[in-house]
Amino acid sequence: MKILVTGATGFLGSQLVKALRLDGHTVIILKRSTSDCSRIRDILPDLIMYDTDRGQWEAPFFEQGRIDAIIHTATCYGRKNESHTTMVDANVTFPLKLLDMAMRFGTPFFLNTDTFSSAPIQLSKHLQPYNLTKRQFREWGKCLADTSSLRFINVRLEHVYGPYDNTNKFVTSVIKSCLENQPELRLTEGKQARDFIYVEDVVSAFRVLLAHAARLPAGFTEYQVGTGTATSIREFVERVHQMTQSSTVLKFGSIAYTDREIMHSQADTRSLQALGWNHRVKLEDGLSKVMATFK
Repeated sequence: MKILVTGATGFLGSQLVKALRLDGHTVIILKRSTSDCSRIRDILPDLIMYDTDRGQWEAPFFEQGRIDAIIHTATCYGRKNESHTTMVDANVTFPLKLLDMAMRFGTPFFLNTDTFSSAPIQLSKHLQPYNLTKRQFREWGKCLADTSSLRFINVRLEHVYGPYDNTNKFVTSVIKSCLENQPELRLTEGKQARDFIYVEDVVSAFRVLLAHAARLPAGFTEYQVGTGTATSIREFVERVHQMTQSSTVLKFGSIAYTDREIMHSQADTRSLQALGWNHRVKLEDGLSKVMATFK
């Protein structure tokens, strides 16, 4: 297949494009000219690249022939204090332009990465506008898929983690704090439950969806990607603390919940399992792999 990927220089996107190349697909990526390509440096010669900030975002559709699928993983969380307008441009306007081009040029599949952000409150002050923009684009996908031949596949991710993720993410920040034996780690009570899914398992879900794309239902479909098991934040942090043999003092309850705190998040993976997918990496094994990269 000829596959266009956004967000290919990011944590998930970089691992996804590597897997797509191993599977023999032709991979086209949209990035900025200033993007840090260190995560995909080893496969750059194998990729077809266009820079969106140089006005090249439409060029693949005119220059590369029929594109079989678009995988949209690029996103703006607002963690760098981006304006609301910037978040709307990145999370709604830009992918909507791609969606319009897909319909115009006959691309049959649009896989949208819908990262459900339910991070514990100490890292989540920007998540309400982020979740709003993601919901808005999801609704656009539903609307356009219902009125065209395009298949819009919404890939709803739970709490993805893995090696070389940004250190401002919850999992990596907790591991970093414990490995460095920082004096204390301030947390909520930790009763929230999250479904932690290792990045390799997420990539395998995309591979399964692509393999079955032609047989998926027309219109809008959604697949939830997680382990199907929720772990409390307290249990998670205590496990990291024990695995790292850390002296960091865990101050549970030093941060209050907010009115919008999500207390339970867990994937229903039955639709993916029906396609033959199952997660393989256990939480402790995944954490060990992340810790190894810090060491």
